[in-house]
Amino acid sequence: MQEAAYAAQCTAEEKRHNPVAAARPGKGRALLALALGTFAIGTGEFGTNGIIELYAEELGATLPYATWAVTAYALGVMIGSPIITIVGARVNRKRLLLGLIVLFLIGNVLSAAAGSMEMLIAARFLTGTVQGAYFGAGAVVAAYIYGPGRGGQAFATVMTGLTVATIFGAPAGTFIGQVFGWEWLYLVVAAIGLAAGLALLAWVPSTRDLDGGSVTDELRALAKPLVWAMVAIAALGISSIFAVYTFIAPIVTDAADASPSVIPIALAVFGIGMAVGNEVGGRLADRYPTRGLVLGYVLVSGFLVIVGFGGGWLPTLFVGLFGVGASAMMAIPTIQVLLTRFAPDAPTLVGSLNLAALNAANALGAIGGAVTISAGFGVLATSWAGLVLVACGLLVFAATIPRALRTGRTSGP
Repeated sequence: MQEAAYAAQCTAEEKRHNPVAAARPGKGRALLALALGTFAIGTGEFGTNGIIELYAEELGATLPYATWAVTAYALGVMIGSPIITIVGARVNRKRLLLGLIVLFLIGNVLSAAAGSMEMLIAARFLTGTVQGAYFGAGAVVAAYIYGPGRGGQAFATVMTGLTVATIFGAPAGTFIGQVFGWEWLYLVVAAIGLAAGLALLAWVPSTRDLDGGSVTDELRALAKPLVWAMVAIAALGISSIFAVYTFIAPIVTDAADASPSVIPIALAVFGIGMAVGNEVGGRLADRYPTRGLVLGYVLVSGFLVIVGFGGGWLPTLFVGLFGVGASAMMAIPTIQVLLTRFAPDAPTLVGSLNLAALNAANALGAIGGAVTISAGFGVLATSWAGLVLVACGLLVFAATIPRALRTGRTSGP
C-alpha cells in the first residue's frame, strides 16, 4: 500500500511540473543525444586514469603530482557544477546543455594543448565543472521526454552513456593515448562531444516546457536537511564501487595471480555489471520508494564479501566484480528520484549534487582502500573498506529517510 501510494504521489507531482502524460514522439533520438554527451564525459574522465604515466613523463611531473589532474576534475564536479547550475537556473535546459557542451569542448582542447602540468590541472578542473550540471539538466530533459512517473528510467538513461564509457570508451581512449599520444585522448573526446552537441541541437525539442526556474528555488534546496542526508547516503554507499574499482589492477595481478592482460577483461566485467544495475535500478526507482537503494546496498555488501574471501580465484573474482558494479549502480536512480522528491523545485541542482556525491564517493573509496592496503591487510582488504562505507550509508539512510517518507515531510525545510 505504501509503495502504491508513493507511485501515485510521484505521478501527481510530476504532472504538475510536466502536464504531458505520454512519452514524447521521437524520444529515441533525443535520449541518444543525451547519452552520447554522457559517453563523451565518461570517456574523458575514466580515460585520464589510463594515461597518467604518459602525460606525467611528457610534462616532467612525478606520478603523485600527475594524479592532481584526476583530483582537479573531481573537484570541478563537486565545486564547479553546483555553481554553474545555480548561475544557469533560469536558462532553458536545452540551451544550458548546449552551453555546457561548448565549455566541455574548450576544456578538452585546452587539456590537449597543455604544455605544463599546471595548465593540464586547470583544464581538467574546468572540464569537470560541466559534468554534474550536464547530468542534472539532462535528467530534467529526459524526464520531460519520458513523461510522468518515469523519472528513475530517465536518469538511468542519462547515466547509460557513463556506464558504456567504462566498458568501451575509457579502454579505447587509453589505447588511443598510448598509440598516438596522450593529447589525442582529449581531442577524440572533444570530437565525440561536438557530435553530441550537434545531436542535442537537432533532436532535443525546443520548448518553453524546458525553461529554467527561480534561482531562489534552486538555492532553497541547499537548506533542506533531507537533500544533504541523501548526498551523504550516496557518497558513502557508492564509495563501495571505488574501493574495489580503484585497485582492480593489483587485485587481478597480485591477489588472483593473473596476467596483466586480464585487467581489461576485469574492467569490462565491472562495467557490464554497472550497465545492468543502472537499467534495473531505473525501473525499480519508478515503482518503489526505496527498494532500489536498500536492495542495492544490501547486495553490494554481499558481493564485497565474495571479493574479500574469494577474490584470489579468478572466476569468483569476476562474479564479485560484476555483482559490486551491478548492485551499487542499482541504487543511483533511486537516489536521484528521492533527491528530486525532497527538492521538487530544483531538479537540475539535485542532479548536479548527485554527481558531486558520486565524485566524493570516488575519493572516499580510494582513500578507504588505500588505508587498508597501507595497514598491511593486502589488496583484497579494499573490499572490507567498501563494506564499512556502505554500512555507514545504510545507517544514515535508516536514521533519516524512512521516517520522512512515513510522515510525508519530504519537501519541507
